[in-house]
Amino acid sequence: MTNTAKKNTVSIETKKEALKIARATQKPGQSKEQTRLIAMGIQKGIDQYKKQQKAKARELDKRLKMIKRHRETKPVVEKITETTTSVVYRQNRLPWILLGLSWATMAGYLYYLNI
Repeated sequence: MTNTAKKNTVSIETKKEALKIARATQKPGQSKEQTRLIAMGIQKGIDQYKKQQKAKARELDKRLKMIKRHRETKPVVEKITETTTSVVYRQNRLPWILLGLSWATMAGYLYYLNI
């Protein structure tokens, strides 16, 4: 009996909201009975939407709990690999040779001008 009573119980806010929407869309010459039937349909739609949202929220909550439980039970093992690659930076000698040659040429030219 409690299950059927629970099933038929609709919140007052939902009823008011459905009636408000039905009255807003009411056409001229429409009877109160027709408006009431439209309000009942809207009310059922609102209830169905709320049930879907609650089901989605429960499913999301279950997933979050499962992920949290999985993280807690899974041992955190950090794999530290000893793959140290030895990087040797070998400087190319050509730029230094060209720099020295250019300085020597400049010094020779300045020496030649002073003689």
